[in-house]
Amino acid sequence: MNGHTITREDYSIDALVEIVRERPELRLADDVVADIAAGRKFVDELSRRGEHVYGVNTGFGSLCETRIDSAEVEELQRNHVLSHACGVGEPVPEAVSRLVLLIKLLTLRSGRTGISPGTVEALIALWNAGVIPAIPARGTVGASGDLAPLAHLSLPLLGLGQVHWEGRLTPAAEALADAGLAPIRLQAKDGLALTNGVQYINALAAEAVHRATLLTRCADVVAAVSTQAFSCSDNFYHPLYHSTSRNRHRHDVVRNLGLLLAGGNHAALPTCNRSRQDPYSFRCLPQVHAAARQVVDFAATVVTEECNGVSDNPLFFAEENLVLMGGNLHGQSTATTLDCLAISLADLSAISERRSYQLLSGQRGLPDFLTRNAGLHSGFMVAQYSAAALVNENKTLASPASVDTIPTCQLQEDHVSMGGTAALKLRQVLDNVEHVLAIELMLAVQATELNADLRVSPATARVVQDFREVVPALREDRVLSDDMANARRFLLDNGPLWTEDLGLS
Repeated sequence: MNGHTITREDYSIDALVEIVRERPELRLADDVVADIAAGRKFVDELSRRGEHVYGVNTGFGSLCETRIDSAEVEELQRNHVLSHACGVGEPVPEAVSRLVLLIKLLTLRSGRTGISPGTVEALIALWNAGVIPAIPARGTVGASGDLAPLAHLSLPLLGLGQVHWEGRLTPAAEALADAGLAPIRLQAKDGLALTNGVQYINALAAEAVHRATLLTRCADVVAAVSTQAFSCSDNFYHPLYHSTSRNRHRHDVVRNLGLLLAGGNHAALPTCNRSRQDPYSFRCLPQVHAAARQVVDFAATVVTEECNGVSDNPLFFAEENLVLMGGNLHGQSTATTLDCLAISLADLSAISERRSYQLLSGQRGLPDFLTRNAGLHSGFMVAQYSAAALVNENKTLASPASVDTIPTCQLQEDHVSMGGTAALKLRQVLDNVEHVLAIELMLAVQATELNADLRVSPATARVVQDFREVVPALREDRVLSDDMANARRFLLDNGPLWTEDLGLS
């Protein structure tokens, strides 16, 4: 991807993530340039007429009735950015900052924000030069826009704040000088257009949906290896059984299991008693995995809509000669969706941990804790403890943030979404799910090799073989934390390949 032109078209989450990954030079399509210029022309006309317009020549929030003299408008916008840069904590990764910047450009491209064309071009210049604003992770309530994070996004335009530059955090003034860029002066409405909107939580949400989509597919692969190793029946994923369901996500899981397990003999082994029902963590995995997929699918729709919409206030409609004020700066849709994702993914980790427990239980011909000399060796005993601890953490993190609201700004902003809290909780949930699935895969591969009569399917044989190139079999006790970390990297590196090469849904 040598360069990318930002158009009026909607962007998928995958497209946004790819742009961030590839880091092409950005430019605006001609019609987008015209839209921004038209919106700005309307703002300038309103200013010349001396009209009282919120965010152009007024104070902000509950100070909206304070009229600002035209000679102080530029100072007003600069003060707005400086005063709102109240972020807390370590900065989010550079890739997240890039995603915030990119989604901010999607709002600004509409021309409805009234921002100056030169300010938009200055943002694009930061991206193209690799001068990426450093954004502290905490400090937004997800309404009134993500004011603090987006103020930090805007500071480098003024030569202030910190940026990601050549692999390190650097003062913005130093990085701008190195890149041959200069600070700009904000015009009327520019500061508010930059800080209003929920692009920060939308960026975290887009990243989360992208990660969650991959993990739901990885979960099917990991569960398939466990299903074989535990000598499960093939009844629970039989297509005829699931023909009674109207849930397309469940059909996708069942199809995946069929592809992954075709050619194996696990259901014919003596340790598989077909008249006996398997534990719920196996038998009900199509239903539980499908529930997670359903929420991820819903989240993708919501987050895609939010990323492509215009999140700012007020909005300018030059054709109708209207300035309209409303709540497009409120992030409730994203916040609620993030909480739903956390709940569904926490349950995905819970059922994975239960399968890990079953593999260690000494049942179905498998040795206790998957070690040949249990007692002298503890095997994978405590790996399950770690999984249990992470699942417990996920259950606490699944408590929704978006049902809470704390009024701000002298009750002018008396209901907020708390989407920032929801987004950061979800990032930790995703990290934990990756670890829990990786632990299950590590145990499932070991159990596969200890199940002497098992003939694995061609698809899972490849997974087992590739995994053993990264994590060796456990013959005697050793430190497992490195193995667990390597298993997680294996899962994330191979997940996209499994989806493509194995034809998974």
